[in-house]
Order: sequence, then C-alpha cells, then structure tokens
Amino acid sequence: MSTRTLIRGGLVVTAAEEIHADVLIEHGRIAALAASGTTAASAWTAEHVIDATGKYVIPGGVDAHTHMEFPFGGTFSADTFETGTRAAAWGGTTTIVDFAVQGVGHSLRGGLDAYHAKADGKCAIDYAFHMIVSDVNERTLKEMDLLVEEGVTSFKLFMAYPGVFYSDDGQILRAMQRASANGGLIMMHAENGIAIDVLVEQALVRGETDPRYHGEVRKALLEAEATHRAIQLARVADAPLYVVHVSAAEAVAELAAARDKGLHVFGETCPQYLFLSTDNLAEPAFEGAKYVCSTPLRPREHQAALWRGLRTNDLQVVSTDHCPFCFTGQKELGRGDFSKIPNGLPGVENRMDLLHQAVVDGHLSRRRWIEIACATPARMFGLYPKKGTIAPGSDADVVIYDPHAEQVISAETHHMNVDYSAYEGKRVTGRVETVLSRGEPVIDHRTFTGRPGHGLYTPRSTCQYLD
Repeated sequence: MSTRTLIRGGLVVTAAEEIHADVLIEHGRIAALAASGTTAASAWTAEHVIDATGKYVIPGGVDAHTHMEFPFGGTFSADTFETGTRAAAWGGTTTIVDFAVQGVGHSLRGGLDAYHAKADGKCAIDYAFHMIVSDVNERTLKEMDLLVEEGVTSFKLFMAYPGVFYSDDGQILRAMQRASANGGLIMMHAENGIAIDVLVEQALVRGETDPRYHGEVRKALLEAEATHRAIQLARVADAPLYVVHVSAAEAVAELAAARDKGLHVFGETCPQYLFLSTDNLAEPAFEGAKYVCSTPLRPREHQAALWRGLRTNDLQVVSTDHCPFCFTGQKELGRGDFSKIPNGLPGVENRMDLLHQAVVDGHLSRRRWIEIACATPARMFGLYPKKGTIAPGSDADVVIYDPHAEQVISAETHHMNVDYSAYEGKRVTGRVETVLSRGEPVIDHRTFTGRPGHGLYTPRSTCQYLD
C-alpha cells in the first residue's frame, strides 16, 4: 500500500473555506494543502495520484447517530457493522458513532463490551460509541465517569418507550448532574412516552391500526413538551444537552428559545424529516410501515422550520438515525397493530447525497453542507480535527465527489442490508466517486476496495462546543 497520495485539481470544500487546491497525503494523514498550479503544489510527487478536476474534495462524512445490530421490538436492525459501514462508505461517510446499549439490570460496561465484540474486526470505516443508559442508578452513574475517561463521552437517555429504554425525570436529572461533573454530553430522545402510550392504547381500541396512526399518536406537541422539559432539567443540572432526531417545528422553537438564552443546547435532525412526510406513512397496503420511525415523520409543512433551523444554526447536525428493518419479516410484525412495527429507517448510505441535493435546491450552501454533515458532528462528539475536515494533521478521510453526476436512489442499487429504500425513485444530483479512509481507498471510482477490519475504534474527547 502506497503511503503517499496526491489529489490534484479539485475544489476542496470544508466548513471554513472553498479553495482549488492539491492535497498531499502521507502515512494516512493530510500532510499539506497548496493552491493548485502553485510552485509548491507542482513540486509534489506521489506514488498514487488522483485527478479530481471538476470534482469536490470534501472531508469524509461523520454520521453521529447509527444503530447497527440494534435490538428493538423483538428483532434486530438488519445491518451488521460489516454491511452498515460498507454502505456508509459507499455514501461518503467515513466515521460512524453507533450506540452501545445498557440493558435494564445490567452494567454500562457489559453493554459497551458487547458492542465492541459486535464491531471489532468488522468495520470498513472508523467508528466510535455513544452509550444508551437504560437504568440510572448509583452504579451506572459511577460507570459514566469511567466511560468518559476512556473516550465514550456521550450518553443517550429516553423520555419515550416506557418499560424498555425510558427514564423518568428524576433519573434524567441525576444523569445530567453526573454529566455536568464529568464533561459528558447527554443526548435525549425527547418524546413524552407516558402520554404517547395512552394515545396508542386509545387508537388501537378504536381500530386505528394502520401505520399512519403511528404518526398521529406521537404528536408534535408531545415532542415539543419533552424537548422543553429536557431543556429545563439540563438548566437545573447545569449540563449541556443534545436533542436527537428533531422532527417538529414546535420542538425547533424550543431549541431556538433556549439557544437565544445562551444555553448549551444543541439539536440534530435527519434526512427523513427533511425529505419525507406523513404522506409516506399513509401509503396504502401497509407500505407506510416502511416509514415508521420515532420521532415520526411529520406533515410536510414542518420541513420549512427544519431547513430554517439548519440555516440559523438552531439545528447543528444532520445524522441518519440509521436503524433499518426489512419490510418482509420485520416491518410486517406490525400488521394489524402499528405499535408493533419496528421503529427505524435505512439511510446511512444516502445522507451526503441528499444533503448535496439540498445545496442544489438552494436550502444550504456548500460549506454548510460540510459543516452539518462532517465538521460539526466531529466537534460535537470530540473527534475534531482528527475527523471532519481537510487540514494538515487530520486523518486522510477524504471523498472525491462528482457534483454533476445524476443518480436515482433505489433498493436495487444500494448497499444497505435492507429490502427497500426510504427514498425509492428519488433523483438526485451528485455522487460519491472515490473514498479514502486514513489514506486507504475504500471506494475507488465506484468500486468497493475496502475490507472488514480496516475501520478502527476511535476514542473521543468531550464535546468541543463547551467552555
């Protein structure tokens, strides 16, 4: 394997700048950048030269919210760490942060070790872990300190799913207080699960069993209420807060109000909320089950608030919440009872392309595309500047992106281990051509050249947005 690679003639796009520059890579890291055609750049030589003329040279994507081999509803998400990270690479993502799960009655350590065992030697790209805390008690609070010390610096709590992942307000407050002390970042699934369960039960009694009712019972107001409550608990604890998969205009408003007060409150949304809607949940013949996820898809009018939040930085990150379940045999578990449909959508392969389409459509600038998909998730979760940018010393996670190529998203051509695409038939402009992970080609001119085990576990520092 060559240790020296030169990328010539592309437009280097980072969150900070756009420049026609050549990029020199040595020993898996960015060694130098120089404006194309300058004396310095012209003097560089390398064993491996990539011509990026007419293309973008961008940092590899950082998807900070994925669920590989994730247990839910009596089954597991369909992508393994091997298939999921390969699909991520095809989509221009070179780092994922997945979620290790603590089972109720078990330790954080046991949950983390189980996920290390699932991922070790399997990943095509680099990976890290958040920790789902399902059982807040004295022992797990102490374990949070230990995990932060070893590079697992974020903890996800659920205001939803009573009896599974749910934490009550007292448990949430205690975890937030611990994070305030140890530098960890609390990630919150903000939906009022207690109230939602009442509405689910009432809908089923009325015979409202189709997938579209999943969206109707998980009301936007109950997302907004939980978001507001999480913010206030974080204020009491003097802890930072990161709200995952924000889908509703009312929840964005809660985040914006908190940020206007100068609070360390952050928000993430996902492509499904930007491009899909309750129209998909209402598709006939149980097709709507493909789009069941939580928070749910919202009516289309919510999309404008999400795009605006991304432009105003009231939402900072776009992750996928990639949690795929096959339509056949998995989503079908909920025929006749929408509450039994496994919650989750496939998307790890589509995020970078969909967000580039948002650039084409005028929703975002090129630099903002890279900011929300690469740089900010890396900063938010303690990976920057190792990940998320193209700068001397950074890992050579680099994507050669063709902004003019057109493609049609389809399950027939995607690489995720799932039997449908949430974006079937959608035409987009822009496509990944070549992907380097730490200088090694994983995708080479639309051919997969990676291997399981190339991807390394990457410990993280604490959130880089805090004082």
